[in-house]
Amino acid sequence: MAIIYPFRAWRYNPSTVRLADVVTQPYDKISPALQQSYYQRSPYNLVRIILGLPELFDAERGESVYTRAARDFAAWREHGILIRENRPCIYAYSQRFAVPGTGIMKERTGFIGLGKLHEYYEQVIFRHEMTLSKPKSDRMNLLRATHAHFGQIFMLYSDPARSIENLLVEGSSAPEVEIPDDYGVLHRIWRISDPAAIRLVVTAMADKKLIIADGHHRYETALNYAKERVRQPELPSESSTGQLPQPAFPEAAVMMTFVNMDSDGLVILPTHRVLHDLKGWNAQAFRRSLEEAFEVEDLAEDNPDALIATLRSQRGVAFVAVTTKAAWLIRPRKGAAEDLLSHLPAHQRKLDLVQLHALILERVLGLDAEAVSQQSNLRYVREAAEAVHQVRSGEADLAFLTNPVSMEQLREVAFAGDVMPQKSTDFYPKLLSGLTIYALD
Repeated sequence: MAIIYPFRAWRYNPSTVRLADVVTQPYDKISPALQQSYYQRSPYNLVRIILGLPELFDAERGESVYTRAARDFAAWREHGILIRENRPCIYAYSQRFAVPGTGIMKERTGFIGLGKLHEYYEQVIFRHEMTLSKPKSDRMNLLRATHAHFGQIFMLYSDPARSIENLLVEGSSAPEVEIPDDYGVLHRIWRISDPAAIRLVVTAMADKKLIIADGHHRYETALNYAKERVRQPELPSESSTGQLPQPAFPEAAVMMTFVNMDSDGLVILPTHRVLHDLKGWNAQAFRRSLEEAFEVEDLAEDNPDALIATLRSQRGVAFVAVTTKAAWLIRPRKGAAEDLLSHLPAHQRKLDLVQLHALILERVLGLDAEAVSQQSNLRYVREAAEAVHQVRSGEADLAFLTNPVSMEQLREVAFAGDVMPQKSTDFYPKLLSGLTIYALD
């Protein structure tokens, strides 16, 4: 099952930089505007390594974002911008936040450590979405250049009794790190270096299976990179040496944050679908084509808040379609969707997004899996107001507002070895990159 290791992390030196100026959102959540902002905050902001600006490099001289990232990482270590822990640690990690759109305050607690890499067929690590080759190629190029992991894979484990969370906060003092991010989330870190405390956490995790919440591309990249490296002789285990466990070789593990999927602090937000440049688009013809498998109801209130309130009140599969002049509540006709999706497992057929993608995006709108994966006519938007605005302003033809996937649905699909459509989950908040760094050499 899950094998966890403490590690000697590289961390930003608080005597040379202000941590809030140098940590970032995960690389795939950094917009162009946020990227520019990070560049302006500090010459040591991690964005310069994980998502460098291409226009700053001279390709004719053999430079790239990856070679520059490697040079910066080496220089920052040499000049004391980054310093290494004296001994192996794990890190309790808390995020206090307001749930978007509600004002409800929550706290999510987990811990940062190394996790052993496993192939999916070993049934220790489970995915819930497919990956694309382009992002994996990008992350592989960065990993080959820097030999380091700068952000954590977000992993879920099940612990209804919350025993591991209790271990993390037991006897805790003031946090070593306490910083807000760009979205008002308060991130706090406690270093745990006591071998006895680490062993308790490692032992408690030993029977756990893990689901990747965020970081599928980086996980698979790390796994592929490990296969490229020359394997070193296996190191002695903890039981034979009395020492803390460590990976057989550095590439055999990757940095992870482990969070209890049974915790009230775990929040999944919906990701809405916005369709644009649809060939021969006609709203009324589209509505008529829906009625084979769905009931379509006109909605009088069509401001985003009212639409989301209507959607949240529904039981079972439902979504809201927004066109330039109307909004409709869409629910499957009894039996129709199940019949059309009879080739899929039962736990897939009852998912809102599976029905939306398979029966509407593909069957009605003619967007095949390749078009969806390439986002040729599709954008993913977190905020309902933004999705509605893009349609009403003429930037898009159609938007689908969706309810979030539940943790129970995700667990069922992942542990069955299946995957959901892309962008099915949006775990909030994101884990900051740069809190800890795992260097492989």
